Amino acid sequence: MQEQKEQKKERWDLYDRDKRPTGRTMIRNDWHMQPGEYHLTVLAEIVRPDGRILITQRIQTKAWAGGWWEIPGGGVQAGETSLQAVLREVREETGLDLADCPHRLAMTYRRDNPAEGDNYFVDIWRFEKDFRDSEIALQAEESVDFRAARPEEIRALADRGIFLHYDSIREIFAENGKISG
Repeated sequence: MQEQKEQKKERWDLYDRDKRPTGRTMIRNDWHMQPGEYHLTVLAEIVRPDGRILITQRIQTKAWAGGWWEIPGGGVQAGETSLQAVLREVREETGLDLADCPHRLAMTYRRDNPAEGDNYFVDIWRFEKDFRDSEIALQAEESVDFRAARPEEIRALADRGIFLHYDSIREIFAENGKISG
């Protein structure tokens, strides 16, 4: 019976320091990785033609950073590519389908947290989409609010200490370049 429960839990692939798959997996949020082992997380910068970026506010009951603002994203499941994961996460969390939108990998960074057993890579994808507020359908287990914010509004949230990952990803908000045309 315990084995069946383990099989139903979400699994994440493990990567080495160079972001190469190791062939091993871990159970989601089971922070017992060995030094030199990493999981992969994805984030989506979704930019409208007016330059505003979709941000969401985490529910207060999140174990970490409840009530903070962020860009959509989450963990890459075992067997998924980074792009597949970001498309899935955005659709789950916001209801937006980005499959046919212009996109590119904007940046990747690595975080080493050996004391917590949580080492990870983060791939940040940039998408162009002319979304309307009425298209957003928040996942109640994840978010309580959203807005299309200008980069300076995001920086102001970060200055107040309530924007997740800002110091690691701030360079993406400074980009004005489009993906297409």
